[in-house]
Amino acid sequence: MADPTNHNQAGEVAPSTVDQQAPSVAEEHAPSTDSPEATDIPTANAPDPKAANPEDNPNAAKPAASPKREKPAAAAKAAKGEKPADDDATEEKPAAAKAAKKEKAPAVENKPFVEFIEQDYLPALQKAIAQKGVQDLQVSFAKQKMPITGFESAEECWQIIGSWSEIGKRQFNLYFPDEDIQGKKGFSCNEGKKPSTLESFLIDERKITLDLLVYGLVQRLDGQKWLGRN
Repeated sequence: MADPTNHNQAGEVAPSTVDQQAPSVAEEHAPSTDSPEATDIPTANAPDPKAANPEDNPNAAKPAASPKREKPAAAAKAAKGEKPADDDATEEKPAAAKAAKKEKAPAVENKPFVEFIEQDYLPALQKAIAQKGVQDLQVSFAKQKMPITGFESAEECWQIIGSWSEIGKRQFNLYFPDEDIQGKKGFSCNEGKKPSTLESFLIDERKITLDLLVYGLVQRLDGQKWLGRN
């Protein structure tokens, strides 16, 4: 009679060696229920994390981003504990400097009337007339009565008086009754006699400039045949 302790009960099939080992293998590779943990059980669809191309393998390890390099000025400020200025503000400074350079200096014609005549017009006029061959020109600027017959009762006005002694004494007067180069202007000239005619001067010009004021008077004196070889 067979020993009942060495045989299973009737109707039961004894487990195979593989079935006996399966639970222990499964337990060895099963993940812990306490915290998620990766297993070393290979899967057919998971790509190798060590693959070189991250585009082909989304699980590939990505290289660490390189630290941002600070500009020397920003690094110096950071070392001193100062807050570095924004890049936008730094870019605006050169643009502002260029805009400042492009701004034109104020025109000399915008100076006060007397200041413009004394500092700019008289020196430019003397130079232009000297270039025409007149060497002994004397120029003055004064507020006085007009030396013209019939204007004895007129008010005093600013005028430029120029004279030289080539072939007798020649004198011209340029008048500014409005004390403004853009206002009314008059002209008279004589050779040793009191002038009798007051001419309008540069009345057709919309805007008077230093160069135009010099050119207009030189042209008028040249028309009088007082300059050069005349």
